[in-house]
Amino acid sequence: MKKRSGSFGKHFSVLLVIIVFVGPMVWILINSFKPTVELLSPSPTFFPRNFTLEHYWNLFRRVNFSRYYYNSFIVALSTAVITALAGALAAYSVYRCRYPGRKILFRLFLSSYVFPKVLILVPLYIMFSQLNIIDTPLALVAAHVMLTAPFSVWILRAFFESIPIAIEEAALVDGANRLQIVFRVFIPLAAPGIAAIGINGFLMSWSEYLFASVLAITDINKTLPVGMAYFLQEYSIEWGVMMAGSVLIALPPVVGFAIAGRYFIEGLTAGSVK
Repeated sequence: MKKRSGSFGKHFSVLLVIIVFVGPMVWILINSFKPTVELLSPSPTFFPRNFTLEHYWNLFRRVNFSRYYYNSFIVALSTAVITALAGALAAYSVYRCRYPGRKILFRLFLSSYVFPKVLILVPLYIMFSQLNIIDTPLALVAAHVMLTAPFSVWILRAFFESIPIAIEEAALVDGANRLQIVFRVFIPLAAPGIAAIGINGFLMSWSEYLFASVLAITDINKTLPVGMAYFLQEYSIEWGVMMAGSVLIALPPVVGFAIAGRYFIEGLTAGSVK
């Protein structure tokens, strides 16, 4: 009897988590196909009585949604690749090279998360203005890498410290330099961790709003979170278009996580026990 009750409790808790996290996404998907009159009706319906694609058409007709999509994808993909490479190189330097101050350097990496993002934004904006890269994708990529790279170094700690020193010494004896060791030894052996920090970098950059709203000024350089703010007007919110945009914005992360999600989970869990 206790075994049955325990099994029921586990299944019920899993079902509850699914409802809490998946339910809102399903509701947004369904509402994106409802006409505005039905969407704002005081008597809500679960399934649309009159199926429509007007919100999706308005999304592309009212704003340059395809351009926002392209900008977000380029910025997020660049952030993921650079974060993975920079995180691997920094992790190798901190955890496998011996030089004075490397432990202090590691603490400085994590100290960047102590300060609120808005405090970092001001000096970052001044620095980017002096470099003349404001309102360019490069500014967004640099800002997003700054947000994700320190966490990536911490994630890779367990992976890099678990690789036997004998493998590194054998590579040095064979004539490999430090850079070759990183790309030919450490990155292949720490592939789950590298994948995890790459996926994390992509997801963070894809949904980031604060830095993108300040660093991307002109409409042609805006990303999806900033571009969708057009429909958040002062006296009204266009819920139908917002939900249609939310569905399209969620597609790349959902598809990408369905394909490579196991590497992300494996990277986080393996790094916690190695």
